[in-house]
This record gives sequence, structure tokens and C-alpha cells, in this order.
Amino acid sequence: MQYLHFEQGEIEEKGGLHTALEIEGQPVLWQEVYNLIFSQKQCIQKFLSPVHTNADLRIILTGAGSSAFIGEAAQGIVQANTKRITHAIATTDLITHPQLHFIKEMPTLLVSFARSGNSPESLATAKLADEYCDNVFHLIITCNKDGELVQNNLPNAYHLILPERANDKSLAMTGSFTAMLLSVILISKIDLLETLEPALRVLISEGKELVERHLPMIKAIAEQPYERVIFLGSGPLLGVARECQLKLQELTDGKVICKHDSFLGFRHGPRAVINEGSLIVYLFSGDEHVLLYERDLCLSIDADARNIPTVSYNQHIENLKNSLLSITFSEAPDSINELAFINATLVGQLLGFFHSIYLGLQPDNPSISGSISRVVQGVTIYPDPVTCPVDSSVSNWM
Repeated sequence: MQYLHFEQGEIEEKGGLHTALEIEGQPVLWQEVYNLIFSQKQCIQKFLSPVHTNADLRIILTGAGSSAFIGEAAQGIVQANTKRITHAIATTDLITHPQLHFIKEMPTLLVSFARSGNSPESLATAKLADEYCDNVFHLIITCNKDGELVQNNLPNAYHLILPERANDKSLAMTGSFTAMLLSVILISKIDLLETLEPALRVLISEGKELVERHLPMIKAIAEQPYERVIFLGSGPLLGVARECQLKLQELTDGKVICKHDSFLGFRHGPRAVINEGSLIVYLFSGDEHVLLYERDLCLSIDADARNIPTVSYNQHIENLKNSLLSITFSEAPDSINELAFINATLVGQLLGFFHSIYLGLQPDNPSISGSISRVVQGVTIYPDPVTCPVDSSVSNWM
């Protein structure tokens, strides 16, 4: 059998079988996620109905690392769909500064994203929310039914446990990221879930086309000695750009320095990161108005005398002399598709996967030093000084 154009024996020898399976299997996984949520629609509605009766409800999307970036990508869409103020705040910020983020009197829906559900920050954040807020509801979206976040039986909680296929075996999150991102968008529109079926079909179709038609060129681009790779995106694609940055950097064990920004934000100083060894990946919006701003920047970069190579996703900008690849799809949707942007994540995953192999690393476990792992280790959760005050007469420092 072949996985991402590698024979099974070859990809096993390179230590990348799990990652290849998890990247390539995402279109099938997305259908499974939709079917799961559809089967639980009434239960989800029953849980969310009293939650949404709070007119001043606040939604917090949280997680750590890639799971935090899910919130960044979904934040605007969830807010638009629910008509409730929505913030993406990482667990790594919430556990150190809960007093700056939680509002005691404001009803809060804490949406926790977790592949394993065993990261120390995940459960600590959920407990802090219960302590800092008078009225908290927990929506836990996880890939692991046995994780601590599920097993601890939080009050006022609904657990969406994704299909086993979403529980990535490899170090870097791939299918788990897109599955959880898709889930929260579907749930944010749970009353109109069936209306998203056409968008889902486009997402799945484009995911398959990306792997089948564009894979050889993506592989060829990844087999070049880049020093820096910059991912640019706007709106929801800014969060995806951040995930792409992390994915390539993780899979190359930090040997390639990666950056991300918005198209407009990149002009304001971060553009200085570009050097002759850079590759820029444009994750273009499907919104024609947004594209006007994005196009201006890429034309400006294309005029740079250093001839910086670029990859474009979702749009073809004519006459870009330094373009290596323009990823477009056979059938353009008639209107803006609120799910199709998820596919852009595969660009970072594939570039990272192939560049990892090019560098002689093992994509399933690329960290030679062991400094990063599938579940983060070594994080100690300390008692919160507000909710668990320490006797000032006793000092652990003496």
C-alpha cells in the first residue's frame, strides 16, 4: 500500500507511517466527525439550550499549543454563529493569570480542546474556571475517552469524544487539530447543522484533491534547504497559519525557523524576517474583498530584488514571477464556504512532513533530544494564591 506516495515499507523505515496515515486520512475523519455530531445533535442542543439563555454569556475557547490555535482559528466564526462574545485564550495563559481573564459575574462557556486530555494545564484550567466564575459550563472536545479531562467528571459538562481516528499516534497533531476545529464550528451552528453538509462535501473533496493532485509539487518544494518559512493568513486563516508554523517547526525539530502573521500585520515590522533563504506561504482568503489586501502584499513581496520564492493556497495571483506553486481547486464554490479554510492546515502539515524526511528525521517522533513529546511533561500546577491562599507565616523558600 502507498501512504502519501510512499510504499508502506519505505515510510515505516523512515519513521513516518503514523503521520502519513493521519494526514492522508483527514477527509475520511471529517465525515466521521460530522456523523458523530449529527448523531448527538439533540443531546448537544439539550446541553447548550440553557447555556444560551444567558444573554450575557461569554465563550472562552482554550487549549495548549495546537489546541490553543484551534480557538484562534475558530474564534470569529463561533462568535458570528452564536452571537455571543467569544475569546480564544490558551490554558497556558489562564493558569498563570486567571484573575485577568475570568469574570466572576459573567456566565461562561469554557470550550476545552484536548487531544489526550492529559496535559496538566487542561484540568487545572477547568477547575480554575469553576473557582473564579459563579456560573460555568464546560464543553470538552477531546480525542481520548480515557483522558483526565473526561475522567474527572466536571460539573455542568458535555464531553464530545471524537472518533478514534482523531487520536493521533504521532508527536505532531494533524487529524486531531482539524477534527476539533471542524467540531467546534459545527457545534456553533448546531441548530442549522444540516445546512453545513454542502460545505462539508466541498471540504472533503478539496482535501482529497490537495493530496492527489498537488502532493508531488509540495514534496518537491519541501525538499529544498530553506532557513525560514513564513505563513500568512487573514481572519480564521491567521490561526491556521500559526498552526502551520508550529507544524513545520515541530516536524523539523526546530531546524527550520518558522513565523506567521496576517497579511496586513506582516507589513508592520515582521517583514524584516525575510532573507534569501526564506519561503513564504500565502493562505489566501476566499473573500474577494479580503483578497484585495492580501494581493497587494504578495505583489509587493514579489517585487523584492531578492526573489523570495512563494507558495499560494486557494487563489491564483497572475504574474507572480517567484511563485513555485499555486494550489487551487477544480470547482470553486459559489459562495464563501465557512469550512473549506480548514484544508489550508494540510499545507503546513505536508511541508513539515516531507521536509522532516528530507532532513533525515522521523516524522512520527522528530525530536532528537526528546525536548518535545506527544503529551507535555514536567509542568507543575501550583495552588492559586486567590482561591487557595497560603499561610503567610509559613515560607517554603526558607
